[in-house]
Amino acid sequence: MLQKIFSLLLFASLYAVAATPAELLAGYTAQAGQPAQVARGEAFFKASHGQTWQCASCHGQSPMSGGRHASTDKAIEPLAPAANPKRFTDGAKVEKWFRRNCKDVLSRECSAAEKADVLAWLITLR
Repeated sequence: MLQKIFSLLLFASLYAVAATPAELLAGYTAQAGQPAQVARGEAFFKASHGQTWQCASCHGQSPMSGGRHASTDKAIEPLAPAANPKRFTDGAKVEKWFRRNCKDVLSRECSAAEKADVLAWLITLR
């Protein structure tokens, strides 16, 4: 129980000041209580999850390239930090977009483990 509370406090502090994708990943991993898995993150990104949209519907098959929103056709900058250094540098924005996008793709919010897995995969892309 105490470890869970510590993990949540650590995540909250990282969330408030996170300046790098690695710091956000550490926070999500601590909150999830398990290591992130790159392969699971890639599979999550590409899966339909029983819904019409998947992450790739808007972000494209390669997060190293830009995408277009599936309904508004608005341009979306590359998701991978290697292609877009501004990605995953603002904890509040990251949470906002995970919340919105997960509801579009899953019809629910993503778990900390799902966020950690996807972010771990995105960090590996070059």
